[in-house]
Amino acid sequence: MKKVICLVLAAVLVLSLAACGSKDSDNKGGDTALTGKVSTNGSTSMDKVIGALKEQFMLDNTGVTVTYDPTGSGSGIEAASNGSADIGLSSRALKDEEKANGLEGTVVALDGIAIIVNANSAVTDLSVEQIAKIFTGEITDWSEVGGAAGTISCIGRESGSGTRDGFESITKTKDACKLDQELTSTGGVIEAVAGNPNAIGYASLSAVEGKTTVKAVTVGGVACTEATVLDGSYQIQRPFVLVTKSGATLSPAAQAFFDFATSTAAADLIKNAGAVPVAK
Repeated sequence: MKKVICLVLAAVLVLSLAACGSKDSDNKGGDTALTGKVSTNGSTSMDKVIGALKEQFMLDNTGVTVTYDPTGSGSGIEAASNGSADIGLSSRALKDEEKANGLEGTVVALDGIAIIVNANSAVTDLSVEQIAKIFTGEITDWSEVGGAAGTISCIGRESGSGTRDGFESITKTKDACKLDQELTSTGGVIEAVAGNPNAIGYASLSAVEGKTTVKAVTVGGVACTEATVLDGSYQIQRPFVLVTKSGATLSPAAQAFFDFATSTAAADLIKNAGAVPVAK
């Protein structure tokens, strides 16, 4: 009888060990793989940066899908607030009232706002003061700032645009700009300036680089480049911000994407997209 009992106990022990081994094996194969969907929504100026980040992240994490809805900074901030997006995207710093309403902004990169004119314009440099006077209608002809005679046509972004908010905040022209066209995308501004020899507009540095139909003027003698944005010598610049709800827990996939985007591992991707990484 003792022999039979020993044999039964031995069999139970073997089966238990086998089950544990199978469970451990299953854990190794499934629990470590990141899966899910990450939704981002907001700034159209962050298109290249977010595009590069999500492409690399999805290559590294094949079980995750990252989406980007380019609706503008105001909409992105609202999406983060109401929970319709995991991460909002803003090309301006959050306002005090937005922070008070439970939102948190994390700067992922810096972006210069290039002041663009038609490629054939004779104007090559403007001061911040001149730019402000042009957009508020105090200076109306290019001959007043060293160009050929011609009525200046100001092209800008729509209300709620982070690029517009950044531009107007820096040039102190908030709610005072007199625009001939208000457009809903960075690409639209570039296209409008390219098609009008007397036009002036503003656009993200990353969107302007490589364009031959428009040119970025220097501002106070300083060109809009990654180096001058990072060292602060170029005056018209703004942050690219990831917007989340304070105290809220992101999904594992969204948190992993957030951590990747704000890490030094993403620096080269951000730089190649035309913005200036801030992670060190």
